[in-house]
Amino acid sequence: MKKIKAIKQLNVLGTDYKIIVKKYNEEAYFKRENSIGFCDGYKKEIVLCDMTTYEGWEHETKETICPYQKHMLRHEIVHAFLNESGLKNSASQHNYAWSKNEEMIDWFALQGPKIYVAWKEVDAL
Repeated sequence: MKKIKAIKQLNVLGTDYKIIVKKYNEEAYFKRENSIGFCDGYKKEIVLCDMTTYEGWEHETKETICPYQKHMLRHEIVHAFLNESGLKNSASQHNYAWSKNEEMIDWFALQGPKIYVAWKEVDAL
């Protein structure tokens, strides 16, 4: 197996996570789960697909790919924060924990930058 190079390391509530970008065909999980990113709370890794290698995205511009990959990274970071907060599988439901709800995670990933700006604007940080 080819050695993976972490592009960054992120401290999430005292736990270091590696942020890794892989080509689509280098990560079986992408195809198996129809996914382009994931947060592994056991390995402490956030793995993202290099979207230039994703089928159908080969000809997308940097103006499309860069903001999308930033969104994916924010999304997986939210998962990491929930993991490290003890909410990885927290829910009264046995089949699908609320903390894994992709719509909710996406909401945080999309709205987080706007919330940050609002907090900064009123000196709430």
